[in-house]
Amino acid sequence: MKRRCNMPFGAECREDGSVRFRLWAPAARQVELCLAGTFAQIPLERRDEGWFELITDVARPGTQYHFRINGEQKVPDPASRFQPRDVYGPSEVVQPDAFDWRDHAWRGRRWEEAVIYELHVGAFSSAGTFFAVRERLDYLADLGITAVELMPVADFPGQRNWGYDGVFLFAPDSVYGRPEHLKELVQSAHERGIMVLLDVVYNHFGPEGNYLRSYAPQFFTDRHCTPWGDGINFDGPESRVVRDFFIHNALYWLTEYHFDGLRLDAVHAIIDDSMPHILTELADAVRTAIKPGRHVHLILENDRNQARYLQRGEHCRTKWYTAQWNDDIHHALQVLITGEQDGYYVDYSKHPLEQLGRCLSEGFAYQGEVSLHRNGQRRGEPSASLPPAAFVSFLQNHDQIGNRAFGERIIDLADPRAVRAAMAILLLAPSPPLLFMGEEFGADSPFLFFCDFEAGLAKAVTEGRRNEFSRFARFDDPAQREHIPDPNVVTTFEASRLNWAQIEQPGHREWLRFYRGLLTLRCQHIVPRLLTGCVVDANYEIQGYRGLTVRWKFHNRAGELILMANLGADSLPVPLPSASNVIYATDEMSAHGLAQGMLPPLSVVWFLR
Repeated sequence: MKRRCNMPFGAECREDGSVRFRLWAPAARQVELCLAGTFAQIPLERRDEGWFELITDVARPGTQYHFRINGEQKVPDPASRFQPRDVYGPSEVVQPDAFDWRDHAWRGRRWEEAVIYELHVGAFSSAGTFFAVRERLDYLADLGITAVELMPVADFPGQRNWGYDGVFLFAPDSVYGRPEHLKELVQSAHERGIMVLLDVVYNHFGPEGNYLRSYAPQFFTDRHCTPWGDGINFDGPESRVVRDFFIHNALYWLTEYHFDGLRLDAVHAIIDDSMPHILTELADAVRTAIKPGRHVHLILENDRNQARYLQRGEHCRTKWYTAQWNDDIHHALQVLITGEQDGYYVDYSKHPLEQLGRCLSEGFAYQGEVSLHRNGQRRGEPSASLPPAAFVSFLQNHDQIGNRAFGERIIDLADPRAVRAAMAILLLAPSPPLLFMGEEFGADSPFLFFCDFEAGLAKAVTEGRRNEFSRFARFDDPAQREHIPDPNVVTTFEASRLNWAQIEQPGHREWLRFYRGLLTLRCQHIVPRLLTGCVVDANYEIQGYRGLTVRWKFHNRAGELILMANLGADSLPVPLPSASNVIYATDEMSAHGLAQGMLPPLSVVWFLR
């Protein structure tokens, strides 16, 4: 089976063997095609509205090329499908039809089945390649993972990067492998019943290797400011091509690479004052393009908690976005089990247990309340009418580990019993859970912020990274901030790689047993009830100082799910639900104690009735 995404820009292989090159360069007078290894400089013909185009038979799949702007600067293709020699090197003509897909029967999986495993391709293994990820798919399937989420793979500068500094958004980074290697990873996951999701960045381009300003400055606007400088021009003059660029990127990954979904990074940093908003138009385009019967999921990271994008339509069908990463539930749990209250945790320092209960039963903790961390601004929109599947829950992810100064994982910060209690809550609650690579076997390797910029930018990034932590009490002293690892040195990256040998050690195997056991229970007891329909009536109540009870009533006679948790240091008497079956109880919880209605410290019990 062949798959390709036809786009209005870039290098497109045609059926007659020729290649069409097309570049939007409204600020250029002249554009030429330069073929690597030759002196050929072939002019592109100027078209209307800033387009330049050439159809030629001198190029073929594998040909490497640049565009030359105004007879001077050579630039790669912004829609390049592959950059074999990094961001400054030539682009390569890629023939999508050369890859033979075998997963023609794959239609994806329903979102209610999702158990997500986030990973960084480079740090996941010692090899750091798409093939190395593929080698672990059987392990992930056995663990109970149903969706692998790749941190961004779009071509970035240098040999290592988190991926959020991508420059060529259509090109898998050559450090990880070629386009066909990524396709083989996706296909192999599908053969094991695993969805593959891709993290994409539509709020900015990386700071190194981006030439767009020299020939298409209309991509940017100084009317909107973002943490990375001028905003992307989604709503000003000549923004139609800019909007199409990102919409086609989403369609490209979902069709040509057969990804099962996309996670859109930090959409709160996308500023668009036009109608429809780019997020709405992009989602509409995806929903229209995807064939009926295929499950494709769009997930947001959105600090604004805008529930409007998560609306459901008739028969509970997703209207725009399937789910959002729920930072609220992470922050509430982090405060509860570590006691941290610095930075954004201040918003969860007074009533973390109530906020946890609200997240579990209604989605967001902040649904319009005032945020102290955001200088008194209101944050969020009402979310109680949305199904649990609209919220992705986690105790660890790349941000919440990697944005710490020393990249510590939760097992370095909290009592292991508290971590187990938190995960017993998240892995059996109705919302889809997300694990970060290595979490399931108690990996103790940090996940640090790393990159590989040129010297001048590298120094600025290192200084900026360390200054970010000046607002934390422990880093008030500049001398203390000097101990924060330098993102640009290779040892920072190497320290972040998973040590898979740990999985054979007794303590780590016990963590793996714990996670696998919970995910087995989720598959047996929780997912079947979620599949009966998305309507769930939920409520919570607080018992004592650190006791929490949450109830979910499923429609279609699927029964009631009840969580009782004690996240405090003292035993807690609680009224047990009648006529209920225990599906999980913390190991330390005795049958006698349970019968007496006593929850020991840091314990969790789940009932079904």
